[in-house]
Amino acid sequence: MGSTHERFRVGDLELDSGTVTLRREGEEIALPRPSFELLFWLAPMVLLAVIAIAFLVVTQNFVTQTNGPVTSISPIGQEHLRPGSLPEPITNNAVAEFTQNGVQYLMSFMGLGPGKEHEDISKKAWLWRSDTAAWEPFPDVPVEQGRLAAVAVGLYDRVLLFGGYTVAPDGTEQSTPEVFIINPLDGSYKPRAEMPVPVDDAVAFAYANRYIYLVSGWHDEGNVSHVQVYDTWEDNWAMADAFPGTPVFGHAGGIVGNQFVIVGGVGVLGVKGGKRQFGAINQAWLGEIDPENPQRISWSELPLLEETAQYRMAATGDESSGLVLFAGGSRRPYNFNGIGYDGQPAEPEDSFFAWDTASATWVYFPEASRVATMDHRGLLRIGNEGFATVGGMTAGQEVTGRVVAVPIQVLRSKTPVQPD
Repeated sequence: MGSTHERFRVGDLELDSGTVTLRREGEEIALPRPSFELLFWLAPMVLLAVIAIAFLVVTQNFVTQTNGPVTSISPIGQEHLRPGSLPEPITNNAVAEFTQNGVQYLMSFMGLGPGKEHEDISKKAWLWRSDTAAWEPFPDVPVEQGRLAAVAVGLYDRVLLFGGYTVAPDGTEQSTPEVFIINPLDGSYKPRAEMPVPVDDAVAFAYANRYIYLVSGWHDEGNVSHVQVYDTWEDNWAMADAFPGTPVFGHAGGIVGNQFVIVGGVGVLGVKGGKRQFGAINQAWLGEIDPENPQRISWSELPLLEETAQYRMAATGDESSGLVLFAGGSRRPYNFNGIGYDGQPAEPEDSFFAWDTASATWVYFPEASRVATMDHRGLLRIGNEGFATVGGMTAGQEVTGRVVAVPIQVLRSKTPVQPD
């Protein structure tokens, strides 16, 4: 069969079935027509090259600590930025996070500045968003004095902030009852029903996307065994079955499903010379919430580790892995300035371990490596990348604003603890 020779013009290009001719200012340049056979063979090779480059990017390690933002690509192709350091060093700060419409929000409230005196106690707040990848000032918490040892919980597109304690110039400490619900989008704080028993240095977590549990903690003159339950729908409080362990402050814990774990903390060992004697309590408890009645908790003791005696660790429950994770902390109980109750400086730990709710055992992570930190109020999951502390104290009781993270890939190295 013969072929039909066709010719047409588009602007400066004259095209026919065999060539492409460029005509400009009297000159002609004949270009060969692209070979469809060549494109057929090249296309798969280009696609393979793109896939290989994407794979290399995805498998890059999530850096364990940084002073600036780090970009990485998650396995589902979304970009996640881990925040750099807070604009100011802070410790004993309440932290929380939530994700809404693909944007993750991290918040830090109050805490203690580098001077570590009562005048360095802050009521400042900070907000980080993954779409802007920067910390920005948030309106101060609307209280007269700054607070230490408050707790915060992210729920839906809000953050709830609970309690804390104030320190007077003479060293007098007072637990505070306030509860605020915070809208990161408009900067508002709305007061909610106050705690029946004001506590600080408590463990807080959310259950069933409705209830916030506050477990044990310090109330003015001593530790309490209360488990206070706040109903976010009804704005009211109830008492759940009490914590059966030694009442403590500065303990740590988290929840997966309806099971939560509480470990460590500091208890009152007695009174000597008119002064309370504080000591680390090595304890580990599993609480199981009755789905039909959130005030009913079944308690059981867990095996102990050396780490379960640590003070002011960061902790969180991770639903996707079924782990309740613990990081950092100190084995020497200390006052808010980092000096132990025995007069010796406290030092942080670099530990990272978890209770595996699926196998009902403690696990370590041989691949974990993190800067030793202490004086935390929570551990935050950062996108699909890892788990991080925000602020705290490093070696030498130095107040820091660093974000110290463990990559999520480390969870694959979990190793059950062998019983003694």
